[in-house]
Amino acid sequence: MADLTHLTDDERMLAELGYKQELNRTWSGFSNFAISFSIISILAGCFTTFGQAWNNGGPVAISWGWPIISTFILIIGLCMSELVSAYPTSGGIYWWASKLGGAKAGYYTGWLNLIGLLAVDASVAYGCATFFDLTFSTLSASWAAGYSLTRVFIMFLVILVLTALLNIYGGHLMALMNNISVWWHVFGAAIVILILIFLPDKHMSVGDVFTMRVNNSGGLAGGETTGLGYWFYVLPLGFLLTQYTITGFDASAHLAEETQGAANGAAKGIWQSIFYSAIGGWILLLAFLFAVQDPAKVTEGGGGVAVIFNQALSPTMAGIVLLIASIGQFFCTSACMTSTSRMMFAFSRDGAVPGASMWAKLDKNKVPANAVLVSTVIAALITIPALVPVDINGAPVPVAFYAVVSVAVIGLYLAFAIPIFLRWRQGDAFVQGAWNLGTKWKWMAPLAVLEIIVISIYFILPITPAGWLGNADFDLKFVNYAPVLTIGSLVVLWLGWHLSAKKWFTGPKTTIDLPAGVSSADEIGLEHHGKTAHGDQEHQWKQGD
Repeated sequence: MADLTHLTDDERMLAELGYKQELNRTWSGFSNFAISFSIISILAGCFTTFGQAWNNGGPVAISWGWPIISTFILIIGLCMSELVSAYPTSGGIYWWASKLGGAKAGYYTGWLNLIGLLAVDASVAYGCATFFDLTFSTLSASWAAGYSLTRVFIMFLVILVLTALLNIYGGHLMALMNNISVWWHVFGAAIVILILIFLPDKHMSVGDVFTMRVNNSGGLAGGETTGLGYWFYVLPLGFLLTQYTITGFDASAHLAEETQGAANGAAKGIWQSIFYSAIGGWILLLAFLFAVQDPAKVTEGGGGVAVIFNQALSPTMAGIVLLIASIGQFFCTSACMTSTSRMMFAFSRDGAVPGASMWAKLDKNKVPANAVLVSTVIAALITIPALVPVDINGAPVPVAFYAVVSVAVIGLYLAFAIPIFLRWRQGDAFVQGAWNLGTKWKWMAPLAVLEIIVISIYFILPITPAGWLGNADFDLKFVNYAPVLTIGSLVVLWLGWHLSAKKWFTGPKTTIDLPAGVSSADEIGLEHHGKTAHGDQEHQWKQGD
């Protein structure tokens, strides 16, 4: 047996999984929670996609939709917490799928996860640019007069570059930033809520907040707020607000190799970031709704929160609220970039990404700088359609932004669904880690997978009739290109697997320096999980499909 007594518990467990400690393990459990909490960012999603929910459902899509959908997302997160406790590696979701279902499952999971994370980078950075522009426009009439989509796009590029530089050169600053981000989100959201409680002249009634329905979709379901079309098409589109805001919590898994006590810390980081974000986000959103002075004007203005703030507050106070949100979104963008680069590093470490040696390379500070740079470039490229102006019912609507948001949600959640399903299929044979669900996985896992399937179908649907091919008013600028990117990516992945990858891709590769006479990581004699948690699946994942 190999003598590994000199290793810490985290290093021993990582060695059991087949990896040597390369990344700096300097993140505390709180820092791990902080990065997921920062990426979820109620100061980002609640602000940037509020209009999607208002236009597609109205207040009921928010007041009722948020807590209902949040509950489903928490179930998904709990299932993932159990998985990361058993397998605390930077590969996260992709690694779990490979271990539980073979190389093919890992290949698809990894790519879906990576596509989703790249789309998250793009959407959060673009939302951040939009809100900084709104802030400046609220505080300066001359800035407002010079508005253009080009200006917002340039700000978007600047934000991407700044967050990339922070990730590459920030070192320990990134962990500190995420810790600060938690308190910025907590106190920032609290300040916004207090402002919206005490400063508006009046508040919307409780009845309107919990019963008012809006269909500002441009004609879906005939523009009606009753009937099956509204309840089963329009309203679910509004749930994108919740499903998008509470995502990115897989960051806790991707940072597992940099977290102390990862088997517990990363697991708690996932579910706690969801739980606290769900509560804080609901309170924040209710504050938005109660602050509405004229619902009809909000609808005419495209359903955005800036319209609500300008109704209810002075320009200065509205600007302060928007600035708090904008800074929170910048923190969120930085955290997203950290998560994406770690996932790309881990996936490239196993040879799955073209140019893998470049993206798996660490700089002198042990940061995957090349992975950060390529993530930045891709995020910029997929957001170029946002330069095309689109209006629905006379109000500007960022259709391209919502499409990127949909890609993020679909990619990430489909990636989550695969290992959750595989864990459910394995049943009691799955060796649970220090943090586990006991027997609750038996109903949680299938429910989580079902919810993901349903939302993935909804979020590839057009969000306005003019986006349907064959509609008299059809125009490419109205098209939700989420299905093009999502389905197109799946086709490319299918071709890539059958034409090439299945011949050489075997799933996770070990990087540990094995002693003479030891042929696999499972032979090093560790008993962190009782018997090794991976021995039963070793043959399956190495054989692939």
